Amino acid sequence: MSKKRTINRMFIYSICMLMLISLLSGCTQELTTPSIGGYTEGVYQVEGKGFGGPILVEVTFSETEITDIEIISHSETAGLGDAAFDRIKGQVLAGQTLAVDVVSGATASSKGLLETLEDAVNKAGGDVEALKANTFKRPGEGVVEKLETDVVVIGAGASGVSAAIAAADEGAKVIILEKTAVIGGASNLSWAGKFYNSSVAVENGLVIDQEKEISDWIEDNHWRVDASVIRKYVTESGKVYDWLKDKGYVTQFLNFSGEQMHALPAYDTREATLREMLADSVEKQGGKVITETTAQQLITNSDGEVIGVVAEKADGTRLEITAKSVVMATGGYAANAEMVKEYFGFEGVNGGLGQNVGEGIKMAWEAGARVPDNIGGQMLHQTLARATTKLKTQYDSFEASYPLMLTYLPNFINVGTSGARFRDEAATLKAVAAANTSAFHGSHHYVIISQTQLNTLMAEGMAGVKAPSLPGMPPEFYADFREKFTLENPWINADEVFDSMVENGHGFKGNTLEELAIAAGMDVAVFVDTVRNYEEATSTGVDMEFGKSPDYLLPLGEGPYYAIIAEVNNLGSIGGIIVNRNFQVLNDERVPIKGLYAVGVEAAGVLYNDTYVGNGVGIGYAFTSGRLGGEYAAISALKKE
Repeated sequence: MSKKRTINRMFIYSICMLMLISLLSGCTQELTTPSIGGYTEGVYQVEGKGFGGPILVEVTFSETEITDIEIISHSETAGLGDAAFDRIKGQVLAGQTLAVDVVSGATASSKGLLETLEDAVNKAGGDVEALKANTFKRPGEGVVEKLETDVVVIGAGASGVSAAIAAADEGAKVIILEKTAVIGGASNLSWAGKFYNSSVAVENGLVIDQEKEISDWIEDNHWRVDASVIRKYVTESGKVYDWLKDKGYVTQFLNFSGEQMHALPAYDTREATLREMLADSVEKQGGKVITETTAQQLITNSDGEVIGVVAEKADGTRLEITAKSVVMATGGYAANAEMVKEYFGFEGVNGGLGQNVGEGIKMAWEAGARVPDNIGGQMLHQTLARATTKLKTQYDSFEASYPLMLTYLPNFINVGTSGARFRDEAATLKAVAAANTSAFHGSHHYVIISQTQLNTLMAEGMAGVKAPSLPGMPPEFYADFREKFTLENPWINADEVFDSMVENGHGFKGNTLEELAIAAGMDVAVFVDTVRNYEEATSTGVDMEFGKSPDYLLPLGEGPYYAIIAEVNNLGSIGGIIVNRNFQVLNDERVPIKGLYAVGVEAAGVLYNDTYVGNGVGIGYAFTSGRLGGEYAAISALKKE
């Protein structure tokens, strides 16, 4: 071989090696985690939006990392939103990453904090995308833990806790799973429950004819209900009151216009009481209370029987739990906007718990549970003013609640988005009537108020506009301004508050009726005609459209005019799983699926034709179905031994 040919081959070889090195170098750069750091050192204060309102955060940066995150203020749910903040803070600081999973049950709170931290990183000159690419590996990922028990309960709200305790009382070993860090679910937010003919009701001289109650209930729902489950609740719930009392969960009896209502214990004591009840029963029997763990799939055998559940802990550990009975108590799907819209056509506010997104119902369906014919029912129960949250950052709570209070008074014109009246405004005096009449006509409605009426409110308070009573808001809505919450208290700064409402985009204003209609997107002719007819009714005392009492026919007066955006609060979905009187889940042939039970709101669809209309039934049924369902699940499980 000639020397020239050898040099050429060496040259070609060298070129190839250079190209290969260059190629490998390029690949290496593409696979390397983006550089983190490059911050402008300092402390940055940023504001974001959480589930309950604004989040104010201070983030400290060195030149190379995020060194501290301090939550200055927030309005998130105690024990849930703030717990989510703590976990996310820990993961962001430990991993120097924004690729953090949202916390189950606190999705909006989690997303709000992460978006707020993104703003802080941008202010500090950091690379948000690099932080998102720097993934955080949870310590339990890839780990599988296997457990065995008699009964597993999924969900630790009122129904789930009751089921777990009742099952343990029967001698079963129980594992109860809760996706959040909080025990108690919606019962921690609720006001009162209905326990028919409880011992305390009888002692106070209020006894209900149970047979008439059952008969009227069935007829009111057009007979499209499971009468046996209704009978079970009405006849057994009184005993559950005494059972809860014996366990230490003491309620206070109220004669609520002839209804047997039982106010739940003080808000700040409820979770601790339920935890103590679980410790005295479930844990004493050798069972477990496992929080921050989300059920993902029911385990079935070749015969279609449910024999356990797969779940994931917060650290990524996979739990595989085998059980003889499984009780679903996962709280429904009201926080899943897509499901609510699909099954009910409702696009209002989720006022319930953010963790209730429907995975429990879907797991049951996948295991063979029948989809109810009446699926879609919701617990529409309150009216909200969109303006309230933002106004509370600008005014004291009483002043910020001016628009909200007017949505509960019958003296003001209520119109739909077209500008037409849609009801006798006296419906606002009853929460369920107010909510459902509004929701039937869309996602929101408008409450109209004039400057004349505002002037009266500023001078004389609600008494001046002839309010028949204080607005019927839930007690928690006015708890922090109870002393000011009177009919005679003047509405100081009302005109300023309503102008702020408009500036914040949560209401509309017009110097004339036509201007208001245009600003709010109403049909001008429809709205003007509506007001003309209403004003005629106020002068004659006869409401030809809806028959409103002349006591509530308040003249509108002079402008400017305001439109308050009023929305309906959905406290929870009703139904999704069909059960029999023993709370066994039924399949497409309406035959029980062996090993599977359901309690609480997911099993409440059999009580109603389409929509919840009860007062205290939600909580009363949660505790009652939980206790009974847990007993049946345990008895069945122990027979299999």
